[in-house]
Amino acid sequence: MNTNAKSKTTDLIKEVLPCVSIVFTLLLQLMIPDSASHPQADAHYFTYVLWISLVVWALIFILSFFRQNVRKKLIYKGYFIAGAILFLNIVNLLTVKSALLPVLYFPSLDRIFGVLITDRQLILKCLLYSIRLLSVGFLSGAVIGIISGIAIGFSKTVSYWLMPVVRVLGPIPSTAWIPLVLVCFPSAVSASTFLIAVAVWFPTTIMTSSGISNVQNSYFEVSRTLGAGKLAQIFEVGVPAAMPHMFLGLFNGTCSSFITLVTAEMIGAKYGIGWYVNWQKELLAYANVYAGLIVIAVVFSILITLLFKVRDKVLLWQKGVIKW
Repeated sequence: MNTNAKSKTTDLIKEVLPCVSIVFTLLLQLMIPDSASHPQADAHYFTYVLWISLVVWALIFILSFFRQNVRKKLIYKGYFIAGAILFLNIVNLLTVKSALLPVLYFPSLDRIFGVLITDRQLILKCLLYSIRLLSVGFLSGAVIGIISGIAIGFSKTVSYWLMPVVRVLGPIPSTAWIPLVLVCFPSAVSASTFLIAVAVWFPTTIMTSSGISNVQNSYFEVSRTLGAGKLAQIFEVGVPAAMPHMFLGLFNGTCSSFITLVTAEMIGAKYGIGWYVNWQKELLAYANVYAGLIVIAVVFSILITLLFKVRDKVLLWQKGVIKW
């Protein structure tokens, strides 16, 4: 078998493997009885998820014969999807099928997926509350961080006064300010917004100023020769060249903002996905806790993906110059 034939065989395996993994998991789910130690779920939600996944992947597989870009993504993601299904299969075997893990802390996948259906209204309300809080805090921290980073990068006077403050206050975890913000702010919402803004501000400031400091001096000399003024050098030369670092700071800020969001919502918020997880943990409803964590993971993944898309659009002119 030549190299080309081997490559085609490998690609075909990658495309089919997720379907094989789903079918294998589905067979074990249907053939092995549930342990009597686990409470029964309202319905076989995990089975429904497997059937839906099988149909969706089969449709994508058929579509890949007509769309080359779909086929490339299918081949690239094949092993990962198959591995994810296999992981769920192992979790299902260790929990509801054998009860090898403590039943209280490790509920069945049927119950976890069931919470996403039965408790969807409260989860959606909490999610919208968290998105509102996160949006205000993230945008505030990002804007202030970009402005302060640009000021530090271009002004020695600002850097002299502000950089020591950033170095001293920045590394302090934003959640460490909770006792102080509870006294200084009139409500839990404003306090939580401040904490999220601080979590985003520090990495954005550091990476923006670092990016501007690393811009080659020759860029400014050429722009000065062409007649560019101070503002043009800042916003048409320095800031665009520093954007890869700025986006790196925003990525780090996004991660910090989610950690802060979940913690901040535990200090007195009435709703929010962090409040929901903490509330259900106190009730020992761990199926609800895992459902809330799934929602957090999905939303975080979506936001990071959107941020990557924005970066790719903004830095399209640097594609091929930098590697990402």
